[in-house]
Amino acid sequence: MSALLSTRGLSKHFDGLVAVSDVDLDLTVGEVRALIGPNGAGKTTLVGMICGRIAPSSGTVAFDGRDITALPAHKRIGLGMAYTFQITSVFARLSVRENVALAARRRLAGGDVNSAVREALAQVGLEERAGEEAGNLSYGHQRLLEIAMGLAQAPRLLILDEPTQGLSEGEIARFTGLIEGLRGQTTVLLIEHNMRVVWDVADRVTVLNFGEVLAEGTPQEIHENRAVQAAYLGTEA
Repeated sequence: MSALLSTRGLSKHFDGLVAVSDVDLDLTVGEVRALIGPNGAGKTTLVGMICGRIAPSSGTVAFDGRDITALPAHKRIGLGMAYTFQITSVFARLSVRENVALAARRRLAGGDVNSAVREALAQVGLEERAGEEAGNLSYGHQRLLEIAMGLAQAPRLLILDEPTQGLSEGEIARFTGLIEGLRGQTTVLLIEHNMRVVWDVADRVTVLNFGEVLAEGTPQEIHENRAVQAAYLGTEA
């Protein structure tokens, strides 16, 4: 399979602190990749560089064979990237429906926005809350709304930062089903601390530690990796 996203030597320094160091990453078309590691390992910084919100100190990012290292975030969205934040970024005074419609219009200028909105809300289980103000939703439901906003853009690459944080067990199960439904159609990169979700949905797992790639492999390989167990998994495995 060809790589949809590739990074080479991607690094980021903040005032002498190395947040990400020399990361090579290849995501093939249609795969679900989990990015895991301890707090402060550099996961959010790495995806920030991938989606264009953070400029790298060195290294390159390529999308579908094109060097996009210098491309701003909004133009990466135009290429087919969607990124949901670790901290929710919904428009609190707008309705759930209006939030998703704003996202859908990025790709459907003059198209059938309403259908895209209904489909995205149904995928995350929020169709019955479409008329509510987004700010009145629980934190977990705001996370689901943000995922719906990403889905409404029909992205080629969907990047999810801690998508199950704040979700109930039932909502996590629904999220797992959602990712299964996207498998093979949309490439997914997710930062996730819930290891049960990682083992259930990921095709491959990349482990960051101190800003560097510690290991990469199938969920089974990562689960059995002693270096990963020592650095991160511990009793979570």
